[in-house]
Amino acid sequence: MRAGELAARLRALHATPGTLLVAIDGAGGSGKSRLADALRTRLTASHVPTSIVEVDDFFLPSGRRPRGPASEKPIGGDFDWQRLREEVLEPLRRGQAARYSRYDWAADEMAGMSEVSPHGVVIVEGVYSSRRELASLYDLRIWVECPRELRLSRGLARDGETARTLWEADWMPSEDRYLEEHRPRERADAVVSGTDTDD
Repeated sequence: MRAGELAARLRALHATPGTLLVAIDGAGGSGKSRLADALRTRLTASHVPTSIVEVDDFFLPSGRRPRGPASEKPIGGDFDWQRLREEVLEPLRRGQAARYSRYDWAADEMAGMSEVSPHGVVIVEGVYSSRRELASLYDLRIWVECPRELRLSRGLARDGETARTLWEADWMPSEDRYLEEHRPRERADAVVSGTDTDD
């Protein structure tokens, strides 16, 4: 399934009153952000108000992140998924606005606030977005599938070669455990190729 087909599906689902909550999950570098942007562009052009919440905004400052090898850390433990649930998903499900602080990657601290209105389509984009503790809060769950080598090359193009160890020894093994134990791909309502997410 491609972005155009997904946008049509979301437009149809949006006909139901209330906020339509959509998760776009996938491993790092798979194309989740590109897909979210492509869907927002299409939906907005169709007069469907669309917001994007990035799971990266819920990354924990370094002092609060779990230590140790990826095999020993809690799955997705670098992200505050409880705050994502309490400040974004649950309020929107109740028809209330979501208000949350964002992680500043450059400063390694929480900085700034965002607010999302409880109407239209709200896309929650990022790895671990549809982990099993959150999955039932969404109306639609999308998984972005992409070859490992391409994901790594995209990640290094964005973060620089100095981030290779972080990608290969921490983030990618953590995501492998997530896929194995939480099975987000099997739970997804739609699977999209990360090599053509803007088609």
